[in-house]
Amino acid sequence: MSLANHHFSPMTELLSAIRPKQHKVASVADHVFTWADFQADVAQNTQRLLALPAQRVALCFGDSYQFAVSFYSCCYAEKSIVLPGNYQPEAVRELSEHFDLLLHDDVIHLTGDIQTINPVIGNSSSVPSWSSLSAQPCQITLFTSGSSGKPKAITKSLLQLDTEIAILESLWGAQLADSKIESTVSHQHIYGLLFRVLWPLCAGRPFAVYNLEFPEQVVQHANIDTTLISSPALLKRLNDEHNQAKLRAIFSSGGPLPNNAAQHSESLFNALPMEVFGSTETGGIAYRQQHSSTTPWTLFPGIKAELNSERCLRLKSPHIDGEHWYQTADECYFHDTVTFELRGRTDRIVKVEEKRVSLVEVEKRLEQLEWIEESAVIAISDTTRLSLCAVIVLTDMGNDELEKLGKGKFWLALRKALRDWLEPIAIPRKFRLVDEVPLNSQGKRQVSEIEKLFQS
Repeated sequence: MSLANHHFSPMTELLSAIRPKQHKVASVADHVFTWADFQADVAQNTQRLLALPAQRVALCFGDSYQFAVSFYSCCYAEKSIVLPGNYQPEAVRELSEHFDLLLHDDVIHLTGDIQTINPVIGNSSSVPSWSSLSAQPCQITLFTSGSSGKPKAITKSLLQLDTEIAILESLWGAQLADSKIESTVSHQHIYGLLFRVLWPLCAGRPFAVYNLEFPEQVVQHANIDTTLISSPALLKRLNDEHNQAKLRAIFSSGGPLPNNAAQHSESLFNALPMEVFGSTETGGIAYRQQHSSTTPWTLFPGIKAELNSERCLRLKSPHIDGEHWYQTADECYFHDTVTFELRGRTDRIVKVEEKRVSLVEVEKRLEQLEWIEESAVIAISDTTRLSLCAVIVLTDMGNDELEKLGKGKFWLALRKALRDWLEPIAIPRKFRLVDEVPLNSQGKRQVSEIEKLFQS
């Protein structure tokens, strides 16, 4: 594997890498964080963490520079890192059994008995000397929607992340060169963690401190020296009114990118998005550039793949699960040993705007409300998007509340109650009241009958 980039360092050697003090690590507006700043900030926060008994540290940040400092400080203090997938206060609180301390910036406000601190940035002028980081003690736990409806903890080692970063650099390092990294995705998830923060750090590419939120911002920041780490959701929102501007490269991951969005991105930015396929469990496993809607996926180097009896993908690679095979729920068709087509998923996980949503979890959240006896949630696709629809059976208390508030206000109150638990994307857009959830003779839900309730 040739790593032509002279700046490239593995994660374990990063802090001891010889880089110019003024080398740019990250920037926000007119402020630049240099290599000297980064080393000093990591040293200072490592000392703080070493003085604390907490062993499992959760990181919740909107600011990617503070996140990077905190991530490396935890590694050097030999703490385990926990990354909640979103900032909803109750969702973070629900994961609190997994961590002893929460490190955060001002994106999150938790009250109660969870110990929280902010990192200290920019108060140190020391020039630390760094040893190599041991890849073994540092574990990183991420969360994903499990098919049981409970957030599923996925633990990665530093070595797994390091192995994947080396693959990314071998595939695209020469193309990206010294371009700046702009992003629309969160570093709290595996894709953003690797592509938005850790790979740029290892490769010496500067990254933006904050995400771009809107298509207009993406166009405004586009130039030939910028690489965009994005999601299909944002790329689908670009329209013909946006001005053309060149980008060095575009990456897209998290869900299917419609072919027309891929072609439009190419006409707008002179770069056909590089789509990356994978999951929290597997990391990146394949890539493609969608020249047509039937362009197959190509496996990352070093990944072995086969199909089980249901034609679902099984994978083996050092960055997935070492010597063990990992079974996915993705049905596939292989053209040869390295290229394949995706045929869909075989479990109750759906992707809404790239976020993995467990229909089981949405049902669980509905049913923990005192107004709801039972629910069934399905995903319905119209011409532009996939949305969640729920049929619900009300309790006596729910019926009283409905009568008191009237339908419109009741739906608003219901959505508001779900907001403490679910990201906006996972809250059903449509509800139907039923006396009972339609079941067949085997006691299984009749999805076709439920769908009919939403056909206006």
